[in-house]
This record gives sequence, structure tokens and C-alpha cells, in this order.
Amino acid sequence: MLQISYKEGIDGNNVLILKERDVKIITDLMMGGAGQVDDDEPLSELHLSAIGEAMNQMMGSAATSLSSMLNKKIDISPPVADLIDLTGNIDEGAIDDFLTQPFVKISFKMEIGDLVDSEIMQLYPVSFAREMCKSITETMTGGNEPIQEAAPQPAPAPAPQPQASQPAP
Repeated sequence: MLQISYKEGIDGNNVLILKERDVKIITDLMMGGAGQVDDDEPLSELHLSAIGEAMNQMMGSAATSLSSMLNKKIDISPPVADLIDLTGNIDEGAIDDFLTQPFVKISFKMEIGDLVDSEIMQLYPVSFAREMCKSITETMTGGNEPIQEAAPQPAPAPAPQPQASQPAP
């Protein structure tokens, strides 16, 4: 789990979740290896540091793109990487407070040759996601369009059933 905060331009933070095996493969590739890893090897500080750098590059690029979209400077903090065992007891002190509330999850497919075919999850507080959508919409519409949340759509009406034809008398 990597936690990244926005330092300038946007007020908020997000969390990236990656699988342990994917972190090991990415780290091995960053160190010049072939991406062959030992599943029994525990994650080390080297792994956490390397994945932090990789995600810093990725989120830095995303922040640059977002900066262009919103026409303002956006800066992120360096990621803080933690190992979280989602199958065991979780130290809630290591998890951002917003994850105890409803949050937004965005999933990205991640493929690295034939080594990784996985998913990265990005988690945002709902308030942050709403603010981001509002900022992007205002920029795209010149700030003139009011933001409205989508109303729930009614269920479609059932299709008419064919009537059995009656023979003529």
C-alpha cells in the first residue's frame, strides 16, 4: 500500500494497492533482473523503496497531466509504502482515516510483458473525488455549467408480452 498526498493545487490524498508478487517483480526489473522472483522471499525495505520510487514516477506523471487539465500547478508528496496483509488483522494506524469511510476505488490493468498481468487499485476519499470531478468539469466547461449529481435511473419498463391470437369465429 502506498499513500500519496497532494501538496499543492489539490487538497487530498490517495492510496495505491499493489500485490506483493507484483512489487517483487517490479523491484527485480528496476534492479536489472529478469523479473524472476522467489514467492517465499519476504518484502524488504529495498522492495518498498523501489516500488515507492516507481509509483512516485507514475503519480508524478499523472499529476503533470492533471495540472495541464486543470491549468494549475499540482505537486505530490513522495509516496509512503507499507506492507499490509489484507488476509490478517490490519493495523488501522497504518491505514489512512478515509478508508474507514466510503471511498472511491479505481482499478487499472497492469501488464509487464508476460511477467505481470494484474491490477493496481487507487483509492480516493469520496470528498476528494467529488472535488476533482468538479474542478475538471469547471475547467472543461469554462466554469459556466452547474455540477449536478446523476439521479438514480428508474428500472426499464418490462417489454410487452405478445398476445396469443384468437382464431376467427
